[in-house]
Amino acid sequence: MAKTNFQYEKRQRELEKKKKADEKARRKLEAKTTPGGEENETPDEDDAEEAKPE
Repeated sequence: MAKTNFQYEKRQRELEKKKKADEKARRKLEAKTTPGGEENETPDEDDAEEAKPE
């Protein structure tokens, strides 16, 4: 029977933890640079409708 590779599993957990931390830092930076935080974001569909000439 093959032995479990605990180092591989640990590395995968570390990579997942780093990925989550990077994502959190990116969201925090976006909220900081955008006035009003995430509430100020508008969907892309609304922007497309406003750009159409009537």
